[in-house]
Amino acid sequence: METNFKNIIEFTAYFNNEEVCRKHFEQVRFAKGDFCPHCKHDKIMRFADGKRYRCHKCRQDFTIKTGTLFGESKISLQKWFIAIYLLTTSKKGISSVYLAEQVGVTQKTAWYMDMRIREAMKQGKGKMLGVVEVDETYLGGYSPRRFGFRKKSAIMGMTKRSGNIRAFQIPNRETHVVLNALTKNVSKDSHIITDDAGVYRKVVKIGYNKHDSVRHSRKQYVKGNIHTNSIESFWALFKRNYHGTYHSMSKKHLQRYIDEIAFRFNNRADNLAEKFDLATLKISKHGKMSYKTLTA
Repeated sequence: METNFKNIIEFTAYFNNEEVCRKHFEQVRFAKGDFCPHCKHDKIMRFADGKRYRCHKCRQDFTIKTGTLFGESKISLQKWFIAIYLLTTSKKGISSVYLAEQVGVTQKTAWYMDMRIREAMKQGKGKMLGVVEVDETYLGGYSPRRFGFRKKSAIMGMTKRSGNIRAFQIPNRETHVVLNALTKNVSKDSHIITDDAGVYRKVVKIGYNKHDSVRHSRKQYVKGNIHTNSIESFWALFKRNYHGTYHSMSKKHLQRYIDEIAFRFNNRADNLAEKFDLATLKISKHGKMSYKTLTA
C-alpha cells in the first residue's frame, strides 16, 4: 500500500493516470479484504472494465469511491490525490483558490474538496497520559480588550511532552468549560502543566495528581522543566496557517481547520508518502459528505 515518492515530481510520475490511482485506492480500501459498502458482505465481483463491483449477497453495484468521502464525485482520483498530497504536505496549508489553480477545478469545487479531506483528518479520542501541557488561545480579528473576546473563537489545546497535540474549539474560557474539556481528554494520573490563568486553579481539586504552572503574567516562561513551550509552538504554527494562508476561518468550519493543522503537526516526522497514505486510508474509512451538509 505504501508509496515511495519523495517530492511532487515523483508523486505525479507515480500517479500518472486514473487507472494507477484507482488500483492504489483499491489496495488502500481493501487492505484487510474485500467488502461491500452497502451490506458489508465479504465477497464481491469485479467487472471487466475494472471500475465497477457487484456484491455477491445484496447484488448492488458500486465503485471504489462508494461509501467514502469521495462519494460518487465525478472529479478524477488523480485530482483528488493531488489535493490530498498538497493538503497533507504544505506546512501552512493551501487555500481553495490555490488548489483550484493546481488541479483545474472551480474555487467552489476546490473548497468542497478541501473540506472533505479535512473531515477525514479528525483527531483521535481517548485520554492522554503523562506530562501534558494545556493552554488556550483566541482566534479572530483585532478586538480591544475592553470589549472582551465575544467576537473571537476560543480554542483549547493539550499536548503530551514529545507526543501528539489535541486541539478543539470551545464555546468560551469559563472555568467549568475548560475543566470539563480537561477531564474528558486527559487522565487524572497525568502531570498537568499550564500558565497561571485563573481557570486552572482548581486542577488539583478536581482530582489531578499534580499541577504546575509558569507565571506568564510576571514574564516567567520556564521554571526548570515546567513550561508550556510545546503547546505554544503549536499555536504559533496554527496562527501562521491562519494569517499566512487562510486569513479567515468561520466558526462553523473552524474545527476542520484545527484538525487539518493538528494532523500535519502530529505526523510531522513521517515522510511525504506516509502522510499521503494515512490521509487516503482515513478517507476510505469515512462515509460520504454532501455539499448540502457542509453549507446547511
